[in-house]
Amino acid sequence: MKVAFCGNDNTSAYDISAGVLKNVCFVDALNLVPHVFLLFITFPILFIGWGSQSSKVQIHHNTWLHFPGHNLRWILTFTLLFVHVCEIAEGIVSDTQMKSRHLHLFLPAIMGFVAATTAIVYYHNIETSNFPKLLLALFLYWIMAFVTKTIKLVRYCEDGVSFSQLRFCITGIMVILYGLLMAVEINVVRVRRYVFFMNPQKVKPPEDLQDLGVRFLQPFVNLLSKATYWWMNTLIISAHKKPIDLKAIGKLPIAMRALTNYVCLKEAYEEQKKKVANQPNKIPSIWLAMYRAFGRPILLSSTFRYLADLLGFAGPLCISGIVQGFQNTSQNDTNTIKKDPSDSYLSSQDFLRNVYVLAVLLFLALILQRTFLQASYYVTIETGINLRGALLAMIYNKILRLSTSNLSMGEMTLGQINNLVAIETNQLMWFLFLCPNLWAMPVQIIMGVILLYNLLGESALVGAAVILLLAPIQYFIATKLAEAQKSTLDYSTERLKKTNEILKGIKLLKLYAWEHIFCASVEETRTKELISLKTFALYTSLSIFMNAAIPIAAVLATFVTYEYSNDMTLQPAQAFASLSLFHILVTPLFLLSTVVRFAVKAIVSVQKLNEFLISDEIGDDSWRNGESSVTYESCKKHTGLHTKAINRKQPLRHQLDSYEQLSRRQPHPLEIDDVAIKVTNGYFSWGSSIATLSNINIRIPTGQMTMIVGQVGCGKSSLLLAILGEMQTLEGKVHWNNRNRYSVAYAAQKPWLLNATVEENIIFGSPFNKQRYKAVTDACSLQPDIDLLPFGDQTEIGERGINLSGGQRQRICVARALYQNTNIVFLDDPFSALDIHLSDHLMQEGILKFLQEDKRTLILVTHKLQYLPHADWIIAMKDGYVLREGTLKDIQTKDIELYEHWKTLMNRQDQELEKDMETDQTTLERKTLRRAMYPRESKAQLEDEDEEEEEEEDDDDNMSTVMRLRTKMPWKTCWRYLTSGGFFLLFLMIFSKLLKHSVIVAIDYWLARWTSMDNENKTSYHVAVFSILCGAGIVLCLITSLTVEWMGLTAAKNVHHNLLNKIILGPIRFFDTTPLGLILNRFSADTNIIDQHIPPTVESLTRSTLLCLSAIGMISYATPWFLVALVPLGVAFYFIQKYFRVASKDLQELDDSTQLPLLCHFSETAEGLTTIRAFRQEARFKQRMLELTDTNNIAYLFLSAANRWLEVRTDYLGACIVLTAAVTSITHGSDSGLLGLGLLYALTITNYLNWVVRNLADLEVQMGAVKKVNSFLNMESENYEGNMDPSQVPEDWPQEGEIKIENLCVRYENNLKPVLKHVKAYIKPGQKVGICGRTGSGKSSLSLAFFRMVDIFDGKIVIDGIDICKLPLHTLRSRLSIILQDPILFSGSIRFNLDPECKCTDDRLWEALEIAQLKNMVKSLPGGLDAVVTEGGENFSVGQRQLFCLARAFVRKSSILIMDEATASIDMATENILQKVVMTAFVDRTVVTIAHRVSQILDADIVLVLSEGFLVECDSASNLLLKEDGLFTTLVKTNK
Repeated sequence: MKVAFCGNDNTSAYDISAGVLKNVCFVDALNLVPHVFLLFITFPILFIGWGSQSSKVQIHHNTWLHFPGHNLRWILTFTLLFVHVCEIAEGIVSDTQMKSRHLHLFLPAIMGFVAATTAIVYYHNIETSNFPKLLLALFLYWIMAFVTKTIKLVRYCEDGVSFSQLRFCITGIMVILYGLLMAVEINVVRVRRYVFFMNPQKVKPPEDLQDLGVRFLQPFVNLLSKATYWWMNTLIISAHKKPIDLKAIGKLPIAMRALTNYVCLKEAYEEQKKKVANQPNKIPSIWLAMYRAFGRPILLSSTFRYLADLLGFAGPLCISGIVQGFQNTSQNDTNTIKKDPSDSYLSSQDFLRNVYVLAVLLFLALILQRTFLQASYYVTIETGINLRGALLAMIYNKILRLSTSNLSMGEMTLGQINNLVAIETNQLMWFLFLCPNLWAMPVQIIMGVILLYNLLGESALVGAAVILLLAPIQYFIATKLAEAQKSTLDYSTERLKKTNEILKGIKLLKLYAWEHIFCASVEETRTKELISLKTFALYTSLSIFMNAAIPIAAVLATFVTYEYSNDMTLQPAQAFASLSLFHILVTPLFLLSTVVRFAVKAIVSVQKLNEFLISDEIGDDSWRNGESSVTYESCKKHTGLHTKAINRKQPLRHQLDSYEQLSRRQPHPLEIDDVAIKVTNGYFSWGSSIATLSNINIRIPTGQMTMIVGQVGCGKSSLLLAILGEMQTLEGKVHWNNRNRYSVAYAAQKPWLLNATVEENIIFGSPFNKQRYKAVTDACSLQPDIDLLPFGDQTEIGERGINLSGGQRQRICVARALYQNTNIVFLDDPFSALDIHLSDHLMQEGILKFLQEDKRTLILVTHKLQYLPHADWIIAMKDGYVLREGTLKDIQTKDIELYEHWKTLMNRQDQELEKDMETDQTTLERKTLRRAMYPRESKAQLEDEDEEEEEEEDDDDNMSTVMRLRTKMPWKTCWRYLTSGGFFLLFLMIFSKLLKHSVIVAIDYWLARWTSMDNENKTSYHVAVFSILCGAGIVLCLITSLTVEWMGLTAAKNVHHNLLNKIILGPIRFFDTTPLGLILNRFSADTNIIDQHIPPTVESLTRSTLLCLSAIGMISYATPWFLVALVPLGVAFYFIQKYFRVASKDLQELDDSTQLPLLCHFSETAEGLTTIRAFRQEARFKQRMLELTDTNNIAYLFLSAANRWLEVRTDYLGACIVLTAAVTSITHGSDSGLLGLGLLYALTITNYLNWVVRNLADLEVQMGAVKKVNSFLNMESENYEGNMDPSQVPEDWPQEGEIKIENLCVRYENNLKPVLKHVKAYIKPGQKVGICGRTGSGKSSLSLAFFRMVDIFDGKIVIDGIDICKLPLHTLRSRLSIILQDPILFSGSIRFNLDPECKCTDDRLWEALEIAQLKNMVKSLPGGLDAVVTEGGENFSVGQRQLFCLARAFVRKSSILIMDEATASIDMATENILQKVVMTAFVDRTVVTIAHRVSQILDADIVLVLSEGFLVECDSASNLLLKEDGLFTTLVKTNK
């Protein structure tokens, strides 16, 4: 066939006798001109001008300027492209009905399509390089195209072509579009004035883009990049080369920052407040405020959602059309009539009957639907994140203004505040995510039912009824799930508490051989937790089952009803379209239960928020707001300090002093008064009308030290807080001398530390000044403690300073108060947790020297009366009123009685001092600190084990290996996890899954067979088989969902059991070198993931993978040609998932790691409110909170953008699969039933492809938990089996208590140096032995060697004739007794603490308590022996706890007792009791005492002196003291 532009069969084609424009073919040719013109002009500019620039566009986004009408232009261009596609299709379809090729029908349209694409690419390049003059080319193009199209339209009108003809409609739409684009172009000229005007307008890009730190570009890129997340490509691909960190994701754009959104929400909330101001009972509505602030994006998102849902119905309609068309064409293949060229017009109906047109339309509808859906998701998520940021800022601002009484009287507990932050804000955010579903679902359901009714008539209603009736069951299951989860949480909290206790007291448990008792107790709680997990798993599997079974049931009911109630038989077109509709219908019904549940939760959350936001605030004194002048002064003061500090020529201290003198001593003409603070007639209360402090009239002199003294609970601390404005003033006034009230340095009674470095805690936001910092740390004697910390003062002190002792924390808080450059310092009982040396040092260096030299006003609350002589002014308090006020002299003369009372108290304190002098608490604290800090060397080593095992062999850090490791799925770990549930269950799961999917495919295949048959052959036999298959499918759905959950449960049970046993039996060295938190994490977070998160992920992953595979198999079966097209799609899919998984893992980790600091910051602030407010640091803390919130939000935003990136790509791939499936089936297919089936399956793929990748990524992250647990399971246990059988050991061994130590060598691990070398000693039965030596000489190691807690690699210890290395560990440890330095009690009863094995009678226990002098105390407790001991024995003093440990050792009637520095942490009185008991009750037993004070062992029968692991001296104490130069003599002398 020859090709001609106007066709060969048309004689009048080139006839222009009636005029050129009357010739249709010429008008079509004319339409080519503008397109060719544009291509000729733009291509050279694009290739030459921007070839060099394209690389720069990525880097400098500061030229990204949207021209006016940017979005409108993109939308119009896309519409234009769509119309061009229709025009091309219409031309081609018309052409197929001609006798010869008519190029003029579709060639201009193809050129138009190319030109429109070029136009938008060209525009994008001009816009990114901000060069508007080149837009003139486009301007000309739009005018020319508009003119030529108008000519064509006029031509049709004259020819009398009507609206019913598609070509006429297309041309009309084109004219409108070109006209609108022309208008957009004119508008750009009008606004930017780049041509025809004298002065073009200068425009700056948005502020965000000028800041190169902003990497989140979604708001700034063009429409196409917004819709496809194209701008994310660089980030996601770069994740392969190096992990994504906070620097890579940059800052949040201004519009999304918490501050911006807070201002929005705050304004809306204030508006609501004003509305209800006159109605006392009404509270302002947060709902309305949220709608005001964030309503618009929600409406936009809902619009996108509606569009997506409506486009979703294109799928079933197109399937119906294609199958129907295919049936018709295969029937009437023979009789197609060729048209005459003059009648080349198509009507819309004819056009839509063409199956290929429908296939392309289906493809476009899918692409659009998915784009809108993802856009809707993105907008709601962004809004949800913005809302959360705003709410967090609102809550935080409220916390800073909460009245202290509210917190102390328990109206608002810290727990409630933490819940608001962690739970309620997230509930609202999630509600917002699901919000559009609320109003989109009803529309979707109604539309679906209407379409079904159209297809199938009444029988459709039966199916819809089945779905609707089963929806409430779904809701019921969802509520049950929530309940089960709650009870699981309670049990797991209890289990964690028990595990925590075991880990804290592991040394004691091992030494007493009690690990199995405690292990059993954890296992018992775990069993309860597993029962609750079982119900959770059951409901989860029921929910999954309902999801899968409802559509099958609905389809079965519908088709069977249809078959028996209608005369007509079921057609493939109807069957597959209605199947597809059922799939669409089921989704909203399942989501409905979730959405309703979240809506209910959101309502509750808003109520809680409301209560919080209207709770009491602290009173606003004038200085609370800080007069602007004062604040300004202070800013100057601080900056001055900073700049001055850089001048190194003078000594800094001197500079600082002169500077402060300058800033402070400006004489104020009005204030000659030297009173810093004055309280007149003050009555103050804690939130009630009853005054806690009454009739307070005091003055505090400037620049002097005022002491406030009185008994416990007389209101000393309250007085400080009243002055600070933290209490409610009932009457009276607090006057501040103006120049003093900027801020006050305040150290609270209960030390409060930040989660930050030591240095940050001390300088607390002030400029750093080295000299001053050193002076302060010396005054508080912090330097020795700082030297002990692993990173000095740059060490992070953990959650609320947990890794420091009370005294250390208190000294840091005092240092913070001293360091601040303020006129007034409040110290609330700073000596309470300090021993006498430190108190004196602090008094002398810190208070008398440092503060007094600076002439700062100091108010000191204290119980230490010996410091009274130092005070310039004394305030004595009693029961909430001031007893006396004045100098010590005044009081001595005016109130002799009080003075005498103080004197007796001082004498008593002095006696205590002498006692105290012996026990040096500080050295002890430092020892504990050293112990806590230094066994951390191998922490790093443990973390490394979490990495891939294979890494160890080749440690080359080249890119390829790193990349390989980051992209590799941890298949090994997955296999270990799956098999830990048992092979039988694994086999059952795989088998039932495969069977279920085969049955589901069989159901659809049978439907295809049954509907494609001729009417005569259809029988009830088909219906019967169909019903049986459906029944089998439903049963299998239940079985598979149950097996997966069952397998997950068994795996969880086994993994936890193995982990617990492995850890409990681990060597003590493991606990010394592994931080407790790390081990606890395995039992908390990781176990929770294994329990609750992995099973549903595995289920979802296997289901979506099998669905996709069965779909691909089915389509390939229907048309084998499809496999050819599948190869490129498969490759694309592989790369998408590979890149996404790596990026997603990084972003998820970032999101998790940025969440914790935020929550910590909130709880920290709530705890340290008074301190923050006294220091006037609210602004700094707000700033920090906003930064933390933004950091967490940007991580979450990027994570959700990455998810959208993935979904858009997998959805487009799915659409391509649908298109290829449709085209190949139409071209090569034979059977209309199979064609429908193939299309139905292709549609399901689009839904499940992204789930495959998302689940893979989730599983990869979750398998990390399994991997961490496995790394502990590879640890070596202690060797519990001995060479002897336990039955060979005599019942009463060791009876005598004779100990022979022969050539003993001991080390902690076989790769470490020995800590004891060749020690030889002989201890007779019943001897009292003392062991001493300097720190690190091996004293404690020797005591551990008796229990084989360390590795005895040479020599032996023989007790009563038996070598302890041959004994089973349990036997050995259960026959010896030990009292440790740290007294450890477990939560439970006193009886349980003394005798967990329940072997002893009550008399025996009472006897032990009597010996330990605890009998009377225990008798007075409710319950006696069954009295409660709280966690860690916190309800007893340290001394009492140590005595309990003594009683515990006595209960075990062992002939050998070892005391490891047992008196180190107790007071003198308790120590005396201990010594007495040892001498009397243990008179016939062998007692080995390891002493940290030599004075304890002077009356021992024999003393062993160790030095660096060698035994250097061994004799009685009296003999050893005769050696003048002996080590023992030296130790005794230095210690005295």
